[in-house]
Amino acid sequence: MPKPSPKDSSSPTGKLSDSRSNNRKKAPTSKPVGLGSVVLFWPFHIFHLFLKPLPAFLRMPLRIGGDLAISGAYVGLIMAVFYYIRAKPYDMAKVAEMPQRTIVYDRRGEELGRIHGEKRDVIDISQVSPDFLAAILSREDERFYNHGGVDWIGVGRAVVENFKRGGIEQGASTLTMQLARNSFPLKSKWLDFSGKIQELDRKFLEVAVSYRIESHYTKQEILQHYVNRIFWGHSIRGIEEASRTYFEKHAKELTLSESALLAGIVRGPNAFSPFNDIEKAVRERNGTLDRMVVAGTLTPDKAEEAKKDPITVRPEWRRIFHDSYAMDAIRRELERILEEENIELGGLEITTTIDNLIQKKAEEALDAKLRQIERSPGYPHQTRAQWKELPEGQKTRPEYIQGSVVAVENMSGAVLAIVGGRNADESKFNRALQGRRQIGSVFKPFVYLSAFDQGVRPDTLVSDGPIYKGEIKGAGNWRPQNSDGKFGGMLPAATGLIRSRNTMSVRLGNRAGIDKVADTALSVGFETPMPKLPTSYLGAWEATTYEVASAYTIFPNGGRRYPQRIIDEIRDRKGNVLYKNDKISYEATRSGSAWTVSNILREVTERGTAASIKSLGFNKPCGGKTGTTNDYKDAWFAGYTSSITCAVWVGLDTPKKTIDRGYGSTLALPVWADIMKTADKLGYKAEGLKSQLSFVECRLCRESGKRATAGCENASEAYTDNVPADLAPADNDLCPIHPAKALAVDESTAHHDDEPLRAQAVSEDEVIMEEEEAPLKAIPVEE
Repeated sequence: MPKPSPKDSSSPTGKLSDSRSNNRKKAPTSKPVGLGSVVLFWPFHIFHLFLKPLPAFLRMPLRIGGDLAISGAYVGLIMAVFYYIRAKPYDMAKVAEMPQRTIVYDRRGEELGRIHGEKRDVIDISQVSPDFLAAILSREDERFYNHGGVDWIGVGRAVVENFKRGGIEQGASTLTMQLARNSFPLKSKWLDFSGKIQELDRKFLEVAVSYRIESHYTKQEILQHYVNRIFWGHSIRGIEEASRTYFEKHAKELTLSESALLAGIVRGPNAFSPFNDIEKAVRERNGTLDRMVVAGTLTPDKAEEAKKDPITVRPEWRRIFHDSYAMDAIRRELERILEEENIELGGLEITTTIDNLIQKKAEEALDAKLRQIERSPGYPHQTRAQWKELPEGQKTRPEYIQGSVVAVENMSGAVLAIVGGRNADESKFNRALQGRRQIGSVFKPFVYLSAFDQGVRPDTLVSDGPIYKGEIKGAGNWRPQNSDGKFGGMLPAATGLIRSRNTMSVRLGNRAGIDKVADTALSVGFETPMPKLPTSYLGAWEATTYEVASAYTIFPNGGRRYPQRIIDEIRDRKGNVLYKNDKISYEATRSGSAWTVSNILREVTERGTAASIKSLGFNKPCGGKTGTTNDYKDAWFAGYTSSITCAVWVGLDTPKKTIDRGYGSTLALPVWADIMKTADKLGYKAEGLKSQLSFVECRLCRESGKRATAGCENASEAYTDNVPADLAPADNDLCPIHPAKALAVDESTAHHDDEPLRAQAVSEDEVIMEEEEAPLKAIPVEE
């Protein structure tokens, strides 16, 4: 039986149920939750339902804390999406693409230097010492293999430590995070107005990019990219370059002590550099060894043993990477090739034609000779030693005596050595390429070459007497003297070159013609057009050592020229050939003329102005020509063997007298001889200068070089010569100086109308001289 309801005195019915019924009717009804709210804020709704049964005093603080936590999660989610979208455009392939320096090798595979790009050498992780890998992980990211890009345990630890210390004393960057910020520019320029906000934004973006890196690469790949990217101070990037720079060894050869030191200085590479402060570097090494013990990768005993190892870094005198004139020439050539071939800079492997053994010898030989000159009694100019002793603030452009050398392989045009001065660190001016100086008598062979092309022969007689006014076309009153101040009579043309006779050279140039000589100069490799003045016959115009060396290669090459080249091949780091410089050649002049001049230049080194070459210790077959300009301002020697052609110049940058009697044979020839002796030992053999030419026996006139006539025979000017086939005069190309002439006869002699008139040869004493313009004539006679 049900119990009666309790009574309520305030109720008209006296029942409590009436009051409750009335209260329920008056209570406001709650609004239904919208679909959008459920979808967007369902975590709040679920959390609130979970808290509903709890007492009010618990429910309110929990609700406030929980709502804040859920709001934080919402903010975190929004930020994660925001930074994921911002991290998405970054190309992960760029992580593995690191700007490397271009490595330059000589023809033997020896490294000459590095240019372009960053100071880095990318290597595989297998080429890195395991001790270093253990050290860098212990120091920078102990849980590297246990996180996905961000070490949240490390983050928590850093937050606690920084809170305790009241500042940012400890970071939590993983190797992946460091790799992210070293691979991509993560700072947002639109946040430049606030450095703190910008840094915070960069950190969040770094985290997002780190997760992308972890999803794209394996841990080993990430570690490899990291050790190749890391900065080690002094512009050094990557473990291989750091190892080579600091310890002069490859990364695989690092000891435990050296590995710990390099790992230790990463956090402050310039501040802790062993080059700057060895004590700080050792302290960082010891700290890293202790961390390795804590991480369990090293025993305490081995750590203590490693701490006792002495640190031996690259000596100070070997820390300066010296420039060289060969590298300057290579850079110039490379820039032209890259532009023409559209090859991207950096990370290339360039094989050059330079032979570093000859390059070094050329540098040493030049400086040794110039130091000898500076030690001569009464030497009037600044010496290099005096310049080096000047205080740094007082050093200006060097004024000491300089020189340049270029050595070229005959049958390829390959530049074996190029020296543009005594020291590229003291003077960047590359005299071999940029120094245009008067070339003097070294140009004379090309004047003779032009004359031989025009029919002159070595035995053709040429006057060595004074030049008279009006004799040389375009010369005006210019009347050059011979270097010895003397004159001779009619001499063979070859003698003029062997003895370097100015008057004979000018006459032969005039005979060949200024246009012909100028064309020859361009054809053999002189880049600047020769001034069309008679003084040019004696080399009174300017060219570089590079041009002179190239031009002289036509003599041992029988008239062919291989344009000079200094870069042989360019490859990328994968070994793909991007550029190959195949040797080409062309006929610069008639082979017979080149062979003829070469024969004479060989005599120059045997009994001419370069005869001292044997006393200098070089006794192999060779040819060449000395050159000395007015007042001994420039001294030259250009010469060749069957393998190499080499040109040497000596002088002061500001043209002035070097020393008394500063001839090419005195100043330049000894340098050439030293270089050639070394080249011969290295396999560039100086053998006999041979020719494949065919020859024709001809009866010629000594005065005209043409086919001899009866007049030449009567005048005793005819001789027999073996002439290169391409130079042999045609059968009807007869001497115009000694033609067949007619004898005057007695008028009383009968003349028969039915017989033709005939000419008879006469002796030279009976020649009737005509005006210069009129041709020689025959006088008819009757038999």
